[in-house]
Amino acid sequence: MTEPPPPVIELDRVTKSYPGGVRALHDASLRIRPDELTAIVGPSGSGKSTMLQLMGTLDRPTGGTVRILGHDVADLDDGQLSAVRANWIGFVFQQFYLTAHLTAVQNVANGLFYHGIARRIRLRRAAAALERVGLGHRLDHRPQELSGGERQRVAIARALVARPAIVLADEPTGALDSRSGETIIELLHELHGEGTTITVITHDNGIARAFDRQVEILDGEIRSDSSAMMGAR
Repeated sequence: MTEPPPPVIELDRVTKSYPGGVRALHDASLRIRPDELTAIVGPSGSGKSTMLQLMGTLDRPTGGTVRILGHDVADLDDGQLSAVRANWIGFVFQQFYLTAHLTAVQNVANGLFYHGIARRIRLRRAAAALERVGLGHRLDHRPQELSGGERQRVAIARALVARPAIVLADEPTGALDSRSGETIIELLHELHGEGTTITVITHDNGIARAFDRQVEILDGEIRSDSSAMMGAR
């Protein structure tokens, strides 16, 4: 029997506490393998955003181990963590964080700013990323000239332009109407089909059910994992 590939993200008994005795995450263990399409679902305050910050190396755990592509986050200094984020992880947020005076292609090209790539190559790769998300006809439009769904697609293109192994999306449909939200979900499925490992954070169980794997988190603890349930059958 062929061994499954090693996880791209691994949380091993991870805890995250804050001053004042606030424990946002407790004893959480999770393994996300290459090409998986996962939704982490829970209400506000459940710990899901804390989990995303730890998976994205935006924060460090209080206890336990976080590994990204086999590398223990605790062994990496701030410069190395910045390199991990720049090269291996793409982020998509509910708020699009696009620069108003820049065109779509310039906003996406900014995702390559710290890669030491010449400007003309950055722009060429940005145009290709926008083509990939269906916005090849909107390259020169500024954010205020785009719909909410189009702005989120620009943000997804920016996350993908460096060709990361992992994309982490925090409530990517939260600021959109239902039709635009459905388009973004379809796009994430398409990108997953092309081999991108995608993890989505959401409070909406309906959205979570649109993805292959659902991990439910509540009060800082993982309560259920559909992949574990499927494996038990």
